[in-house]
Amino acid sequence: MAPMPAPVLLLDTAMLYYRAFYSLPDTMTAPDGSPHNAIRGFFGTVNRLVEQYQPSGLAACWDVSWRPQWRVDLLASYKTHRLVVDDAGQSSGAAEMPDTLSPQISAIAEILDAMGVARPGAKDHEADDVIASLATSVKAPVIVVSGDRDLVQLVDDKVHLLMTINGGMELWPLLTPAGVVERFGVHPTQYVDFATLRGDPSDGLPGVPGIGAKTAAALIQKYGSIDELLLAVDREEIEKPLTPRFAGLIRENLDQIHATRKVATAVRGLHFAADLSIPKKPKDPAKLQELANTWGVERYLRIGSLKL
Repeated sequence: MAPMPAPVLLLDTAMLYYRAFYSLPDTMTAPDGSPHNAIRGFFGTVNRLVEQYQPSGLAACWDVSWRPQWRVDLLASYKTHRLVVDDAGQSSGAAEMPDTLSPQISAIAEILDAMGVARPGAKDHEADDVIASLATSVKAPVIVVSGDRDLVQLVDDKVHLLMTINGGMELWPLLTPAGVVERFGVHPTQYVDFATLRGDPSDGLPGVPGIGAKTAAALIQKYGSIDELLLAVDREEIEKPLTPRFAGLIRENLDQIHATRKVATAVRGLHFAADLSIPKKPKDPAKLQELANTWGVERYLRIGSLKL
């Protein structure tokens, strides 16, 4: 039997640096006393991922727009809980972020660029869309690394999702299509419809009031999709698990259902010219050394065989 080809790792970069920031203490500091916990944790995690999966490629996918306006226009509640709100209840549209994290994010971007590691992003799109487009276009097997449940929709025989849930990396499940069915009760191709009915507070997706995860899964299992469910509601073909009450709730929230479905669907048609191979040596060694010294993270700046 021929060996399995090496996968491409697609990282939900923001998810990983936020996770590192909140998992590690801010007593981990650079020479000037600034916390470097997010930098240290992020690169430590990436190096462990590369050592474990021996990938043929790597991309640190970037949120150029973490809350694209076109999604907000469709669904005003989208990610509103993450916005900075002043004392008067007004928001500038900026994401709420600890003061000590922002400079570390900039440093992570600079370090990745100096290393020569691909950091693809796209105007008016978030990292989910970048990941979805790359996962669709690359020919090699793909492992997506993220805790974002929206990315369950990408899972298929070629694309698996390493869920960065609570606990160490050894506890993170690697979801295949069968694993998605076992965990959520629906096939990956049905996940967006399931989430549209159930909602997802982590992204501000409201769901249909009165329909929880169990009911949403049962409805999608029976009808296969929201489209078929809506046809049954229109025809008043009411049989369990669809009830008159659920049918009424669906009718009352039709506009929201259609908007949420569009918002939750990752864009797959973006195009990138980035080289996803892991470089053998840094692209800009002098800049990388400068950043390593400034942040006191030289011993952590390695990705597989790529290091200072």
